Amino acid sequence: MSESPKWRHRAQRAVIIFPALAIAVTVSCVSTSQADTHPIAKRTTTTVKKKPVATTVPTKGSASVGAPTAALSMLAKISVQKEQPSGYSRSLFKHWVDADKDGCNTREEVLIIESTSPAQVDAYGCKVIEGNWLSPYDNVAHTNPSELDIDHMIPLKEAWDSGARNWTPSQRQLFANDLSDPRALIAVTAGQNRSKSDRDPSNWIPPNTQYICTYLSEWVAIKFRWQLSMDQSEFGRIKNLLNQSCTSSTIAPSGSSNSATTPALPITATTLAMAPTDSVATSAPAVEETTSPKPAVETTTQDASGVRQVSPVRCKKAEFGQTGQYRNIPYVCSDRRADGSLYVVGYYYWRPA
Repeated sequence: MSESPKWRHRAQRAVIIFPALAIAVTVSCVSTSQADTHPIAKRTTTTVKKKPVATTVPTKGSASVGAPTAALSMLAKISVQKEQPSGYSRSLFKHWVDADKDGCNTREEVLIIESTSPAQVDAYGCKVIEGNWLSPYDNVAHTNPSELDIDHMIPLKEAWDSGARNWTPSQRQLFANDLSDPRALIAVTAGQNRSKSDRDPSNWIPPNTQYICTYLSEWVAIKFRWQLSMDQSEFGRIKNLLNQSCTSSTIAPSGSSNSATTPALPITATTLAMAPTDSVATSAPAVEETTSPKPAVETTTQDASGVRQVSPVRCKKAEFGQTGQYRNIPYVCSDRRADGSLYVVGYYYWRPA
């Protein structure tokens, strides 16, 4: 199977440069650096946040941009070792966090970034209400974010079995919330994510055949970047598939030397011989949505021609059924999404009519 133009543009968009790995990382690097590289999503309007995109112009302080690497060549550089699965717990990878302190946790950030139209975001907390997403695993379109999971390209357990067991809690948190690499986290149909579970390509491949070459290349890219090993069956299946159908697949680097985008991993012999003794990081508890609506803010104005201009956030109950425009597109105040499903009881939003 060969990559179609439809999926080649995603691979070209997603790829980034692999910076030299540092020896140590601190939590402060995460919050400071990501705040610089990821614009804040405004909760009082619709905002599209951009993932880092491969570019031929190095960012400030970066190394020179290199040539793309063949996926097979990069695969050959990955260590093949037997997995060490004992001791894994999902709580060892703290997620979803708000690393850049902009009010949006990692899940909401990915939803905002990957929506093909401006995502609707609750003005009273960074909660994505509606958008347009295309799940590449099964080529299914979605407008309701509750239908989506955010998939770790390399599942957390797979990462643990392949070397993350030797990382510190801060390093595992960085991996689990990695917004610096657009391939690391991806919004997909929930059922596909759960079908994949913690399986590597020797046991699971996306049903969308046009995406397989991209999927394998991204898997190799993340494994290589984080210095994670592969077991023999995983390595062999990926190599066979790349040779059969994806020999032209390449992984292009990008030149950021930002410490937040460089995974600093414990690579010394001493560290590899010892499991970390740090205390276990726990996931932040999920916050249940309240059914008591907060007051809506004023989100409408009139332009010079008298046309009502709205923002795609919450509207008032009294405005239910009323219409306006946002960026010359008709909007309506509704208690339902475009697919007919209800928002939270008592909540109304401006959405495309």
